[in-house]
Amino acid sequence: MRSEEEVSRAIDTYADLVRRLCLVRLKNREDTEDIFQTVFLKYLQHTKPFESAEHEKAWFIQVTLNACRDLLRFWARRPTVPLEELTAQAVPESEDRGVLEAVLSLPQKYRDTVYLHYYEGYSAPEIGALLGRNTNTVYTLLNRARAMLREKLGGDEDG
Repeated sequence: MRSEEEVSRAIDTYADLVRRLCLVRLKNREDTEDIFQTVFLKYLQHTKPFESAEHEKAWFIQVTLNACRDLLRFWARRPTVPLEELTAQAVPESEDRGVLEAVLSLPQKYRDTVYLHYYEGYSAPEIGALLGRNTNTVYTLLNRARAMLREKLGGDEDG
């Protein structure tokens, strides 16, 4: 079991990441808080050391996505929070809310890939490892998502 200091550091470091991933995935504040607690409880019980800070961050992303997937599978829930409220919670004030709304309207497989790439800064090979997908599949998903976003947002073909 991890010490209280380790858990506090992890919460300070990864709380926003875990909440944002949950909100994007679940679109529900209450379920997000449940998953948040589950993820950090698993961290408390996780005894193996991490190879690096990136390894630890990847662990948090994977555990969060798996917990969200399990919850959605178990309850087969539908979104219950208005998109406007979700957008206000998930995006820092400086970011364009219209872009996030467009991202959130994408099908799940594109939404996760776009979020991890553009909001968390992961490369296609890293996303592939996190989501259990082939790197070329990730590139394809990103290209298709960009095309969908261009159509939704009215962007040009060069951007």
